[in-house]
Amino acid sequence: MNEKYYEELMNIDTRGNKGEVNHSIHFHPYEPTPYYALEELFKHYVVQASDHIVDYGCGKGRLNFYIHHTFQAVVTGIEMNHHFYQDAIKNKTSYLKKTKRNPDTIQFNCCTAEEYEIQPDDNRFYFFNPFSVQVFMRVLRNILLSHEKHNRQIDLIFYYASDDYRYYLEDHTSFELFKEVQLPTYDKNPYERFLIYRLG
Repeated sequence: MNEKYYEELMNIDTRGNKGEVNHSIHFHPYEPTPYYALEELFKHYVVQASDHIVDYGCGKGRLNFYIHHTFQAVVTGIEMNHHFYQDAIKNKTSYLKKTKRNPDTIQFNCCTAEEYEIQPDDNRFYFFNPFSVQVFMRVLRNILLSHEKHNRQIDLIFYYASDDYRYYLEDHTSFELFKEVQLPTYDKNPYERFLIYRLG
C-alpha cells in the first residue's frame, strides 16, 4: 500500500519535507516512518489492544494513528516542536471525525522527551532515531525508574537504530534483544531494520 492510501484511509497528513527540522544538535529532522516499513514490522511483532505505546519524537503522529487504527491500542505521542505538535492535533481532529474512535485513547504532548511523565501502563516505547544518545540516556533512565515502581514487561522499538543507542542498551542496561525485523532494502542499508529490546 502506498503513502496516499493510508493518509486518505485515516484522513490525516503526516508527510514530511526536507525543510522541517529541529534546530538543535540533539534533535533530528522530522521524517515519518514509511508505511511499507510499518506493514513489515507488524507482520512480525504483535501489538495488543491493551498495550500503551509511547512514540518519542512523534512529529505529526503517523505511527500513533497507524497503531490506533490497526490495533485499537492506546497511543501517546511526544513532540517538542510546537509546529509539529499542532499538526498532530489537527490530524487527530480529522482522524476522529472520520473514524469515530475513542478520543481518550490517542494523546499528544508538547514537551521534551525527558519531561514526559511515564504512566504505569506505558509498556511499548518507539524511537525513530529522534535525538542524540545523551537525550536517549535520560529518557531511558525515566523508563527504568518507571519499571522499578511498576514492574511490567517493557519493549523498546527502534527503527534505524543508532549504534550509540544499541551500545548503551547492551552495555549498561538489562534490556535484551528480543526481535529483529529486516526490511527488503536491508542488504543495501543495514540500518533498514527494526530492533526490539525487551525487559521483564
